[in-house]
Amino acid sequence: MYLMLLCLSPMAAYASQLSFDKTTSPTEIQFQYRWTDVQGNEQHIGFTLPRGALNIAPTMQTNYKPEIAQRYVMVSLQQEARKVDPRDAIVSVAQENEKINISVRSKKPDMADKIFAQLKTVQTTAYNDYLDKHYYTRFTTLFNQQAVKPDHLRYVAETYEALRPISEAFYDKIDRIENNRAYLQLLLSWVQSIPYDTLEDRVASNGSGFAPPLGLLMQNRGDCDSKAVLTSALVQAFLPSTSLIMVFLPNHALLGVAINAASEDEKLEVEGKTYVLFDPTGPALIPFGDISEDTKRYISTGRYQVETID
Repeated sequence: MYLMLLCLSPMAAYASQLSFDKTTSPTEIQFQYRWTDVQGNEQHIGFTLPRGALNIAPTMQTNYKPEIAQRYVMVSLQQEARKVDPRDAIVSVAQENEKINISVRSKKPDMADKIFAQLKTVQTTAYNDYLDKHYYTRFTTLFNQQAVKPDHLRYVAETYEALRPISEAFYDKIDRIENNRAYLQLLLSWVQSIPYDTLEDRVASNGSGFAPPLGLLMQNRGDCDSKAVLTSALVQAFLPSTSLIMVFLPNHALLGVAINAASEDEKLEVEGKTYVLFDPTGPALIPFGDISEDTKRYISTGRYQVETID
């Protein structure tokens, strides 16, 4: 099953990306943006990334197709089965609809159980390998369903260093006497202004809507979890020793950061740490430390899950 994650945009002032320009050369990519922030002020920023950054992690998320994953596992099992001496056991590996059936027969005591256990280990390892190669990870939904989703935490871990020039460009725009909140608010308004790409039913689309951080920048478009991953990577580049969380609702995703909270901030406590919540999705311009009424209701009733980004 693929996780269905639909994005909700609360009613609020809407972000406006006034201009976007991307210039590529054999060695680098230059980006220029103009947008309006939550106060209605025009902002602008420019930064340059080396072209090599595009090779650090995928810029497009491979579609998750269960039948291809199963075929990958089948090949590994068949290769392992051929290693079994027919004098020790007769092994059969067959595909039946969405299942793989493994049969082992042997006249030698415990041999069948031993070989069967070995093949089950190969099956699990092969499936994990397939997920890892394609940047997917297992996920248990709020309804206790076993699903597969893009490996958000891995994308953050592998790309935040490459995105440091963006973080530094935002830091250069704020007054040095201002606190982290000014940086986070400016960054948030920029991400919210990036055109919003509606995330459709993931069961139907098989993950094709997710844009990894560098892919989102290149196409200048992203859905809620794509924007959350990009924002997480940029916050980690700026505050590498500060904990972050991704908060998954049944139909949405947002973030939390463990900085000093103001009394009016929307907060979430996770394992003894207090996180200030913020929503980079857009196009609604929601200030740092605030969230929509729908999101508040989900969180107050415990209908959320958390992944910690250390």
